[in-house]
Amino acid sequence: MQDHAAPVAAPDPGTELLDGAVARVVRESGASVAMLYLLPKHATTLHLTVLAGVPGQLAAPWTRVPLSAPMPVADAVRLRCLIWLGGQEELARRYPRPALVLPYRFALAAAPVRSGAADRGGLVLLWPGSHGPELSAGEREAVLTGCRSIGSVLQQAESSGRPLLPGALPRVLPPPQPLPPEPAEALAVAEFIRRLPGGSCALAMDGTVTFLNDAASELLGAEAADVLGTLPWLSLPWLDNAAVEDHYRAAVIGRQQASFTVLRPPDHWLTFHLFPDSTGISVRIIPTTEPGPLEDPAPALPPLSAVPTRATALYHLMHLAATLAEAVGTEDVIELAGDQLLPAFRVQTLVVMTSAEGRLRVEGSRGAQPALMDRFDGAPLTSGTPAARVLMTGSPDFYTNFDELQRAYPSADLRDAVAACAFLPLIASGRPIGALVLAYDRPHPFGAEERALLTSIAGLLAQALDRARLYDTKDRLSHSLQAHLLPHTLPDVPGLDVAARYLPSTRGMGIGGDFYDLIRLDATTVAAAIGDVQGHNENAAALMGQVRTAVHASAGAPPDEVLARTNRLVMDLDPGLFTSCLYIHLDLAGRRAVLATAGHPPPLLRQPDGQTEALRLPPGILLGIDPAARYPTAEVPLPLGTALALFTDGLVEAPGVDLDDATADLAEHFALALDQDMDSVADTLVRYARGATPGTDDIALLLINALRDEG
Repeated sequence: MQDHAAPVAAPDPGTELLDGAVARVVRESGASVAMLYLLPKHATTLHLTVLAGVPGQLAAPWTRVPLSAPMPVADAVRLRCLIWLGGQEELARRYPRPALVLPYRFALAAAPVRSGAADRGGLVLLWPGSHGPELSAGEREAVLTGCRSIGSVLQQAESSGRPLLPGALPRVLPPPQPLPPEPAEALAVAEFIRRLPGGSCALAMDGTVTFLNDAASELLGAEAADVLGTLPWLSLPWLDNAAVEDHYRAAVIGRQQASFTVLRPPDHWLTFHLFPDSTGISVRIIPTTEPGPLEDPAPALPPLSAVPTRATALYHLMHLAATLAEAVGTEDVIELAGDQLLPAFRVQTLVVMTSAEGRLRVEGSRGAQPALMDRFDGAPLTSGTPAARVLMTGSPDFYTNFDELQRAYPSADLRDAVAACAFLPLIASGRPIGALVLAYDRPHPFGAEERALLTSIAGLLAQALDRARLYDTKDRLSHSLQAHLLPHTLPDVPGLDVAARYLPSTRGMGIGGDFYDLIRLDATTVAAAIGDVQGHNENAAALMGQVRTAVHASAGAPPDEVLARTNRLVMDLDPGLFTSCLYIHLDLAGRRAVLATAGHPPPLLRQPDGQTEALRLPPGILLGIDPAARYPTAEVPLPLGTALALFTDGLVEAPGVDLDDATADLAEHFALALDQDMDSVADTLVRYARGATPGTDDIALLLINALRDEG
């Protein structure tokens, strides 16, 4: 398992300070592993920047984490709170993807890194499996203090004009170095090891052998010079087994002592005992007998043709499968596949191609040369290109060097782009739907096992891509339907500055029951409405359209009558869904507004001086519950410069956050935007919502400002 992380370097003092802050929080919290993610400005993906306690290869699947991903660090940053997972069972219940790939005993904390109001990233800390189920007060304080310190370093670097940005690979901090022993102590240690039964060796954190005594060399059947500095499952083929490397991974990640028994051909059974700490792993090797039926069975021997680091490949394959299971659209699938495959298999460029109307189409790409296959975009399937052949035949092609590719396809003209490549069919439901192109920057021998593995990966990707294309089709349909159910434009009303926004839920069909409307009744009278139908599907959207039509038809009547009529319609339809609604009658000549609510969040009222509050309205029951329900009204003055914010609960609701507190926070943002036009204010409030809420509910927003003058 070679380490793919960046070597530790200190190009500027800011980097040293950042690395030092991460090392300090590890020491003071007692954690064994730290992963610092940075969030560049206006980005939606966290980038692993600093890593401590594990080699970079183990963290390769987690180098990029979208903020929308169901991962502890993404939730911590998005919800701005500390996430604590006291054990594997809790991890599996709340975050099944990482639990599937990391079935080891450890405790985890994820916390946001912020400075002022800016989100800077997130910090993940792991403790050994021996840690209790609760985070102590001292540990919590160390984590939060460490995050503040990291945020301060990032803020200072940005203020100095040298912001600290994520690198292409994370920096791996070196393990703590013990003090060198005195000569007499070193001699005593050597004698102590010699007297122990069996053999002794040591592994660095990345798995390479750093020490091997004569007894261990004899038991392993290898010269020390052939093993030192190597990964044992590479230099000793009989240790090349997924179970062996999995025990190493458990020792490193969970700091768990581990034991396993394995056969060294032809008939030597050896038991390995692993003792990890923050500097490496001590290994005791004891000769034993064949395990009995009630004992842990020895890992099965791999076939002689096995490709090295098989466990690493399976580790990434499992992670890819778990990741793709949660992918949504086509872009999501390609991005997640690139995040996994590029570092795991040392691929330089990944391209996904499909067909449309008999021609190749580049769906997306990732890596060093994203435009690699653009020259073939739109080429006929009969063009004889390697991607077209794979798509037409359903058979993969592997080219270990450029000369092989050139001989097969002289016209491909990829000399300066690839040194080796694989063209893999994307087959779903028994039919090719596209081709996966993997390009390498140096010759690459594709062994039989690697070819089978890459073909399996292409199969996983094809299934995810097929689901994603179906989702994309439904998503386009739902957005089109939603667009037709909501106002295309808001009416131009002299004396009013208005703006509206609608954001679909990030989960589900992308269609829901939130709606808004602004209806010009005459030269000085306007009606405004906003509502939320229960659900996020086509039924909610259909009812929303009917409710909006009913409100529109009754507009002009007193607000209580508008809601009563709409309520009777919903009762007659009997959709099995409830609806909240807020209706406002605006009298611009009389400078007043009359409001009535059917269980909807109250609007925010911003006075001309900026003072902002949520209006206290007499309650009214949700539409669709009681056919005889009444909806009392309230009247408020509307002097020039007054602004109203009508919104649905998706703008403020977040797990663990009090609704009144969230509404007060929204009111503060609304108040601070006193001098902005309503379009700018709408953008400000939407940005606030994206940072403060999980995005799992629709959002509708309608802003109305009675201008201080008539234009």
